[in-house]
Amino acid sequence: MSSTIAIPPGMPQYDDVPRFDVERIRADFPILEREINGHPLVYLDSANTSHKPRQVIDALREHYERHNANVSRSVHTLGTEATEAYEAARAKVAAFINAPSADEVVFTKNSTEAINLVAYAFSNASTGPAGSAGAADPRFRLGPGDEVVVSEMEHHSNIVPWQLLCERTGATLRWFGVTEGGRLDESNLDELVTERTRIVALVHMSNILGTVNATSRITRRVREVGALLLLDCSQSVPHLPMDVVDHDADFIVFTGHKMCGPTGIGVLWGRSELLAAMPPVLGGGSMIETVTMAGSTFAAPPARFEAGTPPIAEAVGLGAAVDYLSGIGMRAVQWHEKELTTYALDALRTVPDLRIFGPEVPVGRGGTISFALGDVHPHDVGQVLDAQGVQVRVGHHCARPTCTRFGVPAMTRASFYLYTTTAEIDALVRGLEQARKVFG
Repeated sequence: MSSTIAIPPGMPQYDDVPRFDVERIRADFPILEREINGHPLVYLDSANTSHKPRQVIDALREHYERHNANVSRSVHTLGTEATEAYEAARAKVAAFINAPSADEVVFTKNSTEAINLVAYAFSNASTGPAGSAGAADPRFRLGPGDEVVVSEMEHHSNIVPWQLLCERTGATLRWFGVTEGGRLDESNLDELVTERTRIVALVHMSNILGTVNATSRITRRVREVGALLLLDCSQSVPHLPMDVVDHDADFIVFTGHKMCGPTGIGVLWGRSELLAAMPPVLGGGSMIETVTMAGSTFAAPPARFEAGTPPIAEAVGLGAAVDYLSGIGMRAVQWHEKELTTYALDALRTVPDLRIFGPEVPVGRGGTISFALGDVHPHDVGQVLDAQGVQVRVGHHCARPTCTRFGVPAMTRASFYLYTTTAEIDALVRGLEQARKVFG
């Protein structure tokens, strides 16, 4: 497979953009040596989950073989080593997103849990008795007349928790629409985000359309009305340089398994003063300051939100993934995927009857492309591709409202990462041409 990408005509050619040898990167990922149905594995489902390099696999093995113990509980050597490794991972994640403090990084199970943590903190603050933890902070109290704003392109993980919150509190859910070109429709921004808005929760990069949302106008409006802003960065942190200070969000969430890390580990980043004001969601060990039979007081963040035994080995693995991506450079990853996306958009246009959903130019979009092949059902497309070793995702991608917006029950999605090559995109195109032949 090709180890370099030719820059398509018309694209700017920057000498200062770092690059890497794709073949050298691919050698770090053992699974890419597999064959599927007698064909070389072509993995185009990284928006679903990414593969893991040997460096991450080795870090997990090393932890379990040499340093396995619980954290923040023991003074013995193994407990100290495990705690140091766990907190070192937190510091690595904080540096990776330019967080002002490692204490602003809360480890969760995944992005879904991170979003729910914020939503339930609102719920606990809004429904608890006066004087309970967090209840005194008006930013986390909402009820009838208050509003939560999301968008039509959200993953279900950034819709359902807010629907449930509104049901519990009597608040109203509102949303941005999506244009025919797959962009966020901000035409009614001032009418949608008002003084009644308590929080705006938006996807940074769509998992189904590939759209990268420019949030500056929305952020300004959020600040004008005194609301909070949460960005779902599950698809952007693995693929783009992320600076939480520059984005001026109040919370961001992302997950480890999409960025070369293990499953079972995610991140909630929040501003220090907001985390300090939030009431706890899960109660139990490690999140407390004092406990008596009459009541309890709670630890400072991030411990307040990490009740029980945390995902220790998974955090160590995520730290190794951060080291791996940092060593390559996120600007290099971003540029590699921009070139891949440009190549893929051009290649897919050669397939008759293929409809691309989302931006059709490689500007303001990432390396996730969803499409329909004539009247062929996506499940049939996926089966033909799998027979040729090409792995894509088919279905509604946990974004059913987006499918409804474009009038289709499901889509086929190809998504790229740092180990993807143009030869793999060529294999996708050949597979689609085969699907057309099979299904007429």
